[in-house]
Amino acid sequence: MNSMWRENCPAKLNLYLAVTGRRADGFHDLVSLVAKLDLCDTLEAVPSTKEADCLACDDAELSAGPDNLVLKAAAAYRSRVPAAPFLAFTLTKRVPYGAGLGGGSSDAAAALRIMNAASGHTLGDDALRDLAAGVGSDCPLFLVEGPCLMRGRGELLSLLTGPAADALMGRTLLLAKPHFGISTPWAYSSLAPASAFIPEAEAEAELSAWLAAPRGLPPLRNSFQKSVYAKYFVYNVLNKTLTSQTLPALVLTGSGSAAFAFCEEDEALRMEKIVREHLGADAFVRLCSLG
Repeated sequence: MNSMWRENCPAKLNLYLAVTGRRADGFHDLVSLVAKLDLCDTLEAVPSTKEADCLACDDAELSAGPDNLVLKAAAAYRSRVPAAPFLAFTLTKRVPYGAGLGGGSSDAAAALRIMNAASGHTLGDDALRDLAAGVGSDCPLFLVEGPCLMRGRGELLSLLTGPAADALMGRTLLLAKPHFGISTPWAYSSLAPASAFIPEAEAEAELSAWLAAPRGLPPLRNSFQKSVYAKYFVYNVLNKTLTSQTLPALVLTGSGSAAFAFCEEDEALRMEKIVREHLGADAFVRLCSLG
């Protein structure tokens, strides 16, 4: 019997993110084109020596208590499968948090996969996705492979196949996160005052046009960018410098604070220097690929 489990937990990138409005249940509806990155956390687990699930993390600033999404996911799984063995998880963080990259949701999805493997794959894919949706809106995304369209509050997924998927996979980009994070509740509350909701029909039309002929990049758009860039003006100053040197501007992913730009490797070296000059030496800057 396997006594050690290991999962990679990839970050995600919202290439297109249209928040279309607030729902009666307090959540927001969205239409988004999402792909995974080759930037990953690692989650490992062994049988626990205690009658409880536990977590150790190499980042001391990140809670390893019951509020961590890994243990929330384990608790959600145990509520469905009470006989699941207790596990000791070890999380190695590489995906910055407070960034809009879905790192915590990816870690939680990995915990569900590990719990299910340790329990003899008791639950099927549909049941795992239901559990994931209860842990967090982004979590179901990390239970499927490849780029996809997200709808609803994030739980409705449609996988991209054929030319659309091929147009994305392997593309290189520069990913940058300043030293600060963005509060997700603030980001959502900023949308209405900024008139930043994107009508669903408009979003669907923009994506459908690209999907019908997926040559080059899809439209890069983000409902949160208007209000985030207005509050944190460093993005605008940085983008002005980049474009003045014929380099691509950074586009927000998720609710931020991470932003990205597709580029060639030789451009990435020039861009990294400019990004660090504007965001500081402690900024997270990485050349990544869509995977």
